Amino acid sequence: MKQKKLGLIHTSATLVPVFQQLCSAKLSGVEVFNIADDSLIKDVIARGELTPKTARRVAEHIASAESAGADFILVTCSSIGAAVEAAAPFTGVPVLRVDQPMADKAVQLGKRIGVIATLPTTLAPTADLIQRRAAAAGQQVELVTRLCEGAFDALMGGDPVKHDATVAAALKELAEQVEVIVLAQASMARVVAGLNEAERRVPILASPGLAIEYLAAVL
Repeated sequence: MKQKKLGLIHTSATLVPVFQQLCSAKLSGVEVFNIADDSLIKDVIARGELTPKTARRVAEHIASAESAGADFILVTCSSIGAAVEAAAPFTGVPVLRVDQPMADKAVQLGKRIGVIATLPTTLAPTADLIQRRAAAAGQQVELVTRLCEGAFDALMGGDPVKHDATVAAALKELAEQVEVIVLAQASMARVVAGLNEAERRVPILASPGLAIEYLAAVL
């Protein structure tokens, strides 16, 4: 039986080892390759939105992954999710945006869902996806969103302590208001590990692990 091949497309090289570890643990029989282009997310942040030009470049990377022999393609950045969905019908293999399994899980777990992000360009696409996945499942949900102002700049500026403290404070506040919390960015997942059990009073979902669990079930 031919070994399956998974193509991962990232907008930050820092996510390569994160997904490599997850794939090694849960997709041991699958060959994995990576395409990383941080100019995509830099453009989205600079312009405050996903432009048609950047969306076209996302589609080109997806086409490249298909040409490289991928049987399945996972795009690991939520900010470019709309481009991923637009390109999927024109791709000959399945294409998944990283936050879709997380959105589906959140809809299963509660009707009042918290969405937390450090970038507005990630907050809006993730919230939109959850609303659409809820509608597809015939569910009505209420979203409570939180943007952690300054946290992303702190992380990029070499101050992870400030980033983590800002995110942790927002998570604690949000946990008192919702039934489940969705992390719009994978970079926030490490903060959850630093919370005590009382502070993690509701499920807190991160996209990488849930996406790889989904792939383990379908590959």
